[in-house]
Parts: sequence; C-alpha cells; structure tokens
Amino acid sequence: MTPGPQSCGPKNAAPDVPNLGLVRPPLVYLISLGIGALIQLATPLPFLPRTLAVPLGASLVVVAIGLFAYSVGKFRAAGTPVPARKPTTVIVRTGPYRFSRNPIYLAFSLLQLGIAIWVNSLWLLATLVGAVALIHYVVIPREEQYLERTFGAHYLDYKASVRRWL
Repeated sequence: MTPGPQSCGPKNAAPDVPNLGLVRPPLVYLISLGIGALIQLATPLPFLPRTLAVPLGASLVVVAIGLFAYSVGKFRAAGTPVPARKPTTVIVRTGPYRFSRNPIYLAFSLLQLGIAIWVNSLWLLATLVGAVALIHYVVIPREEQYLERTFGAHYLDYKASVRRWL
C-alpha cells in the first residue's frame, strides 16, 4: 500500500473523485449483458459445442467471482472504498493488484465472458467488446488522472510497474 492522498486545497473543499459521469463500470457491464441477452433472445447465435460451452463458461464465472471478491477484500483490508464515487485513500499493491491495476474490471469482463460462453452467445461476446472499450478508453483514463492528481509519484511508480489489465 502507498501512503494516503497528498493534501491540497482548502480543508472544507469537496473531496476529489474520478469524474465518471454516467459511465459507471457496473452499469456498463450490466447494460452490455442486457443488450447482448436481448439480441440473443431475438436472434440466437451460438458459437461453441454445448459440451464445451457449459463447463468452460461456468469455470470462468467462478474465477471471475473469486477475483472480484479477492480484489474487493484487498481494498477493504487497506481501508479504501471500492466505489469510484468515494475518494481513494491508498494505492493497493497487494493481492491481484500486484499483477493488474484493474482486477475488478478484469473480473467484470471475465464474468461476462464466462456467461457468454456458458449460454453460448456470440452476441454477449460482441457486447463485451463494447463494454471493455468503454472501460479502457473512458473510465480508466479518468481514474488514472484522478490517482495521479491524488497520489503523484507514488501512483506513477505503481502505474509504471503494473499492467493496466493483465
């Protein structure tokens, strides 16, 4: 873990948080799943043999849930909030954060990938591509700017030493 935020500005100023606007990561993936499911219901488009789809997809879902729980647990153990609407208090560098700066987003992506494989839906894969692009090009850059403002060199060192996804 890295020391807490650098103090800057008046003490009564509102806490600095990433400006995500309407692009909330859980909503991005939920909407992506919903759109993919609706398209799948209207025009089913399987891509794998059923004998492979169920065990592979179910396994990925389990891995995604485990990664999510482990990642959230590391945030909580460090005393920093998980939701991006609250100020980050420390840079977590343990557990999955040693390998990925965004293991929660990786878990969300693996969850949708696992569901897509499990239900054998090419549409869920297609909408996953859109969700990942939105997270990669909109959400993560905003969060990185916030973390650079808040933690300065401590975050830049972490950013230089750990990959964004995996």
